[in-house]
Amino acid sequence: MNPPLDEAKPASSLKLVPPRSAFDFLESKIQVPPLRAGTVSRTALVNRLRATTSVAAITVVAPAGYGKTTVLAQWAARDSRPFAWVTLDERDNDPIVLLRHIAAALEVDEPLEARLVDALEKPGASIWTKALPRLANQLFERSPNVLVLDDFNLLRSRASIEAVAALVDAEEERSMLVLVGRTFPRLPLAQLRASGRLLELGPADLAMTKREGELLLRQSGARLGAERVAELVEQCEGWPAALYLAALSIRDGEASGAEAVPLSGDDRYLADYFRSEYLARLRPGPLRFLRRTSVLERMSGPLCDAMLEDEGSAQELEKIERANLFLVPLDNRREWYRYHHLFRDLLQRELVENEPALVPRLHGLAADWFEEHGDEESALEHASAAGDLDRAAALLTALVLPLYYSGRIATLDRWLARFERAGLLDRYPAVAVQGARIHALRGRPEAAEKWLDAATRGTFRGTLPDGTKTIAPWVSTARAWLCRKGAKQMLADAEMAVAGLAAGSSWRSPALLAQGSALMLLGDPDRADTILAEAAEAALGATESHVMALGQRALIADERGDHERADTLSTELHELLVASPVDAYVARSVDFAATARTMLRHGRWNEARAALTAGQELAPFLDALPWLAVQVRLELARGFVTVRDAGAGQAQLDEALALLRRSPGLDSLSARADKLQREVDETPEHEGALAGLTRAELRLLPLLATHLSFREIAEQLFVSRNTIKTQAISVYRKLGVSSRSEAVAEAQRLGLGEHLRVVVTNDR
Repeated sequence: MNPPLDEAKPASSLKLVPPRSAFDFLESKIQVPPLRAGTVSRTALVNRLRATTSVAAITVVAPAGYGKTTVLAQWAARDSRPFAWVTLDERDNDPIVLLRHIAAALEVDEPLEARLVDALEKPGASIWTKALPRLANQLFERSPNVLVLDDFNLLRSRASIEAVAALVDAEEERSMLVLVGRTFPRLPLAQLRASGRLLELGPADLAMTKREGELLLRQSGARLGAERVAELVEQCEGWPAALYLAALSIRDGEASGAEAVPLSGDDRYLADYFRSEYLARLRPGPLRFLRRTSVLERMSGPLCDAMLEDEGSAQELEKIERANLFLVPLDNRREWYRYHHLFRDLLQRELVENEPALVPRLHGLAADWFEEHGDEESALEHASAAGDLDRAAALLTALVLPLYYSGRIATLDRWLARFERAGLLDRYPAVAVQGARIHALRGRPEAAEKWLDAATRGTFRGTLPDGTKTIAPWVSTARAWLCRKGAKQMLADAEMAVAGLAAGSSWRSPALLAQGSALMLLGDPDRADTILAEAAEAALGATESHVMALGQRALIADERGDHERADTLSTELHELLVASPVDAYVARSVDFAATARTMLRHGRWNEARAALTAGQELAPFLDALPWLAVQVRLELARGFVTVRDAGAGQAQLDEALALLRRSPGLDSLSARADKLQREVDETPEHEGALAGLTRAELRLLPLLATHLSFREIAEQLFVSRNTIKTQAISVYRKLGVSSRSEAVAEAQRLGLGEHLRVVVTNDR
């Protein structure tokens, strides 16, 4: 099977051009390469090129295997403009040979002017006086046309490059010169770029889409599902050659019955390609630079200098980029780069094979540089790769909360899991207690308990990232949160933590929250409110602690009868949560409970029911914090009772009672639960729930009791008349009625009277 790669050009033929040509050359040099059967059509990119008519030059620059020649051949086949094509080689470094080849390519369509032929046959001392001006004039007279110079990277002589530059300058509107190669042409193109008369295509433009990659893999004989295709296209970054070689590897594996393995740069087909096309051509110095810098996921000149303990890395990176050695710039200033993922895979393997003892040292030096420059996360990656576990643990301890509160939960979970799998929790109690805090916030009670136990067993020496001198205050805070032994022990643990934490510690707000909440549970709301206010003030970006503190204060205000203050605190915590990047289950549960309480107090029943339902779904995520889990469930249960949904209220109450049985010492919550149970028992079963009305239908229900027409109702609810008509028909069907008046009467019978009292509600 023929590979769909741009380097698979027509075989060089020794056949000379027909006698009508004035020059002798290989015919294949001026042919548009023929398209092979089965080549994947690059329709989107070809159409983009066909629509390009206002530029003087196009550069198509990418490493081998990106399909440069194939794309341009497809363009030539579909464009109405005539194409002249020259595939360059070493001989074109003689400018007169280059100009003759360009003239011969033009001659394919129609004969050349005699004056041009004469100038090229007898160029004299200089091409600049006759040959080049006449060739430029010939190009002008044949406008519009497209002249393609393929393999332009082989052109190195100054005279030939200047000749091409002159032709670019002479290009007229609707005609263009296309320069194709592995490296960017050394031509003065800045003015064209600034004037918008230059189109530059690189690897990102030539990369195959998921659909194109799927076609290539299928035509190459690999049988893959859509998910695996998408994965391969992403791994190969759309590089056609890599996709084709991956297909060969997969096909061979299927034929031999070998187990499928993830694609990497050291796959034998890819490795052979990289070595033959690139690495084998490099001198020892540049090859050594590539191997050693492959330990870096991203790199800059100063970073490479520090890691290699050398100078000149920025210049070396510039050379690598000019050579198109799979180096991807990460910014417009060309300061930061990365290698193509597959190329880096191979370089890393070669580093391990050739200099294995150097690998830990390189990672250690990289960690030094990143930590010195404030990038602790990258320092963590390299410290871990260097095998420096003490340093990695210290870095992770400092990173846990910044990662969590920036919303990067997956990254944090990956690092925590890595320490757990390696059995390092007892050895590094600071990591363990941070992990216990995160697991508690993510609704993982078993994991939180396990990690806290490990932190309790471990021994820590040194100073923690927040300046605290011992691990005990952190452990005490976590112990207070998990509240294994009731409210009194929770208070004792929290007070010990507050006393031992360094000023400004990120654990201070959680410790104060636990202290204030314990005081609430023990019947001291005044002191609790003061301490909870301190907890909110000390939160410093810790969303959960801040929201929970505000939620507890709102509950205290409600119990005091200060509803205005309760509403203010509820709104504040809601706005805080909306602005947070964290998907904070615990904080959202508190928010929904507080919102439901506020909406019910203001008679906004539909919104209250929505908040209750959402809180009900999130309540299980609170179970690592039994005191809060019971509080929130009791609030939800009370809300459901208020809207006459005894079934949902009982379900929340049952869950609260189950938690209380597992969590001794929460007497005040047990008393509240008993009182609420009596209220639930006295609440009739809410038949309205059986009606199955949606939120939109419940919003419509009170308006059906008015004299407003469907059109007027639609205007009030900002929907169309047809939407209101459809919703009304659905209400009639669900209630078993056939008119508006019957719907209202049936709603009253089912106990939905509170919905009929609400005319139009506003979003919070």
